[in-house]
Amino acid sequence: MIDSIPSLTRLIAELAKFPGIGRKTATRLAFYLLRRTPGEAEALAGAILDLKARVRFCSTCFHITEHDPCALCTDPGRDDSLLCVVEEPQDLMAVERSHSFRGRYHVLHGALSPLDGVGPENLRIAELLARLRDGRVREVLVATNFSVEGEATALYLAHLIRPLGVRVTRLAYGIPLGSDLEYVDEATVQRAIEGRREL
Repeated sequence: MIDSIPSLTRLIAELAKFPGIGRKTATRLAFYLLRRTPGEAEALAGAILDLKARVRFCSTCFHITEHDPCALCTDPGRDDSLLCVVEEPQDLMAVERSHSFRGRYHVLHGALSPLDGVGPENLRIAELLARLRDGRVREVLVATNFSVEGEATALYLAHLIRPLGVRVTRLAYGIPLGSDLEYVDEATVQRAIEGRREL
């Protein structure tokens, strides 16, 4: 029956492309949008288009921003000697929510996963090493996820960074193995940062 309404079918197909959204949830969302006013639908469409037009990656840390460099990179109250490396922008936001880290950041945009075809050349590792060569950073806190890929990435980064004379630390193990940092509560992230260890 829905297939006889092409515009609805197209919307359901597009919504189903979102992570964690199956056809059933996409259909529910499509019917929700159908009940909204044209103004509300236009506001949603406008917000999506505005996001795509204005948001880009910071040329220094590769976090998302509308202004380059981003607010975190230009904040004079942050410690230039401490750099936190995360997999994704959402992980950076999780660390920031903990209010326990006042250094700088570097977003890799993924983790090493040879089975999925993700190698060092697919991540922002070369840019990270370039940042470390200026000598300002004394400690790199590797805050990759506690998954197989995140652990492999952490070990790989430690192998590359140690010869540069920079201390490499890892979040403490208060975070459950296999979990994504973006879903961990603020207090646990704070304890993990405070209890970080040498990698």
